[in-house]
Amino acid sequence: MPLYALGDDEPVIDPTAYVHPEAVIIGKVTLGTEASVWPNAVLRGDDGRIVVGARSNVQDGAVIHCTDTLDTIIGEDCTIGHLAHLEGCIVHDRSLIGTASVVLHKAEIGPHALVGANATVTGGTIVPPEAMALGTPAKVRENALKPNQNLLNADIYVQRAHHYRTSLRPLTPLQP
Repeated sequence: MPLYALGDDEPVIDPTAYVHPEAVIIGKVTLGTEASVWPNAVLRGDDGRIVVGARSNVQDGAVIHCTDTLDTIIGEDCTIGHLAHLEGCIVHDRSLIGTASVVLHKAEIGPHALVGANATVTGGTIVPPEAMALGTPAKVRENALKPNQNLLNADIYVQRAHHYRTSLRPLTPLQP
């Protein structure tokens, strides 16, 4: 896996976390217990920090970045969907960030909340607990979810990471 220090800043990856060999992790990035990072995801902690909590997953092609004044913090049991982009925001425990969505500076996604596919949560937006943020720019629907409704997807990715750790193997390309 492409794992890089940037000067003195090195990633801290829990031994139980899974990082796919084609994911890229740079600098001040911390991955918690059983967290997973999937193919072509990039976590670049070059200015601030990136923290991915226990059992959270960052799916294929997602980009997680920060700024020199804003860390990006992802809580426990979260799902960051394919092609999502998070920068300088906070995602609280058991939240789901949908495919190809964007969550920008100083936005905060409350516990058990959901950002819909292709939504854009603009800077400074607060999505309350158990709410949905849908559209571009995202409009918030409060009290739309039940507690733990997003937990199923996080649990599936914990199991998937265990399977990949033991079963993924590269194949040699076919010769013409």
